Amino acid sequence: MSRYCERCKKATKACICQWIQQLDAKTELWILQHPSEVKRAIGTARILTLSLPNAKLWVGEDFSQHEEINQLLAEPSRRAWVVYPGEGAQPISSLAEGRSDLDADIKHTLILLDGTWKKAYKMWQLSANLQQLPTVTLDNADQGNYRIRKSPKSQGVSTVEAGYLALTALEGEDDKFAPLIDAFNQMIEFQIQQMPEGVFENNYRS
Repeated sequence: MSRYCERCKKATKACICQWIQQLDAKTELWILQHPSEVKRAIGTARILTLSLPNAKLWVGEDFSQHEEINQLLAEPSRRAWVVYPGEGAQPISSLAEGRSDLDADIKHTLILLDGTWKKAYKMWQLSANLQQLPTVTLDNADQGNYRIRKSPKSQGVSTVEAGYLALTALEGEDDKFAPLIDAFNQMIEFQIQQMPEGVFENNYRS
């Protein structure tokens, strides 16, 4: 028997499939995952790809020659944004206010960078094609709940939280995407329960 779940790719003991619910999003999510994230036990991108049929994930660091992203740049029937707090990034709340009910004739795509802030910055710097796309920031993000992974940003959130916040802002349905956060919280709680006594309290609890 494999030590890893074939579906969620996590260790069998830590399988998250029991918490996954299928959700219908009008907006596509494209996740660009840094190679260092692939085998992380606490990685969250898989929650998005398992829950959302129109979510896609690719692994790499330099996406300059990525065929689908470059096709996206030339496709007039698609609008795309990178979720990245770069200079000139538009708050996602104002982007949502300026859209008209997800026009059925236009495909909408959000690109998430899955990695630490340092790794995401390197991916951004290497992938010149991403810099041709408009960027949005998650101005609806409070302190993230990634209790067992520290972020240098005061409003740092995990990839699944970023996906949840972005979809909720754009599609205006607070409860629809709540199962993403439920699965995330269940995964984090399981990991905390596996820690030796005192490890969480001494190293992660503020």
